[in-house]
Amino acid sequence: MDHKKSNKKPIIKESGWTVNDYYQLPEDGNQYEIIKGILDLKPSPTTTHQLVSHRLERTLTDACENEYIIMYAPIDVILSDNETRQPDILMINREREHIIEEHAIVGPPDLVIEILSPNTVKRDRVIKKESYALFGVPEYWIVDYHHQVIEQYVLTTKGKPYELHHVFEAEDTVTSERFPCVSFIVKDGIRK
Repeated sequence: MDHKKSNKKPIIKESGWTVNDYYQLPEDGNQYEIIKGILDLKPSPTTTHQLVSHRLERTLTDACENEYIIMYAPIDVILSDNETRQPDILMINREREHIIEEHAIVGPPDLVIEILSPNTVKRDRVIKKESYALFGVPEYWIVDYHHQVIEQYVLTTKGKPYELHHVFEAEDTVTSERFPCVSFIVKDGIRK
């Protein structure tokens, strides 16, 4: 499968999109994902979203970069031939860095983090959460910076929905059994 984007014009279609179709899209400055074979335009994030994302990515990198590769959007994650995502932040154990190819992550990261914006709530809380669980991402965090909360979901059984493991509030210290390197206070890790 060739994962390079080209300058060819895509075939117009409403469903049945594959990764190969995705990589035929022209570079137009937009970010897209494929959801169950349907091409979906991602809205641009807000400036606050980007500041929070940068802060959290730095916090995780400072604590975990010896064991994990931490990346942030835009980066393509190919979960199947008809499902791609661009998580806000992701972590991959260095022992699994073989899933990092030149143009995309091919397979489920160890941790995916999505930061809520007013226009992404349904996408992050329902659509992406179901997709990440279905394709075996072991842990998923939803960051709500307006309420200073991080929801931690864990996959206890492959192929089943996530279980809400913990809701960390502003003064709480975020920890994870899967990621012992993680330890930060919510309000410090996700402030602008």
